[in-house]
Amino acid sequence: MRSIAIFCGSSDGYLEQYREIAYELGSILAGKGIRIVYGGAKIGLMGAIADGALSNGGQVIGVIPDFLQTKEVTHEGLTELVLVTTMHERKIKMHELSNGVITLPGGWGTMDELFEMLTWAQLGLHHKPIGLLNVMGYYEAFKAFIDNMVREGFVSEDVNKILLMSDSIDELLEQMDQYVAPELPKFINKQTT
Repeated sequence: MRSIAIFCGSSDGYLEQYREIAYELGSILAGKGIRIVYGGAKIGLMGAIADGALSNGGQVIGVIPDFLQTKEVTHEGLTELVLVTTMHERKIKMHELSNGVITLPGGWGTMDELFEMLTWAQLGLHHKPIGLLNVMGYYEAFKAFIDNMVREGFVSEDVNKILLMSDSIDELLEQMDQYVAPELPKFINKQTT
């Protein structure tokens, strides 16, 4: 992977470890020569990712809608800043500029971005690895929810293989490097899920 889109919160959360791991992820990706594509802010986990990469000589592309430039406080030290008009354009541009996705803790916006990438993968619109970094067990309840979706027949076992998850940066990157998109049915219905 040459470029990874990072989805994460524009706030720090209550635990300092969230910010520390975000910074560490940025540093590690920079050290591996992997370009980061993210939401363009200098605040929250978004800012920590960018700072971690930039402090270690990495390339960071920010993608931000015009109307969020002041709300999310645009990072001024980026390799490149791409301005778009809508949130949907932001996701499309981040997708176009990346070979994979990593999601860190975040809120509604982060979940929206993650679910859109998962949906596109389920529909066969891309075959990129999608990783979930389970920082401090943040996504344990989410994992239980997904397991329930599978148990109840709304997500198939094969579709469930689209989402990679680990609490270790190195392990998650290894999973992403080895990822092969599962063969999915052409039609999604009761017989195929």
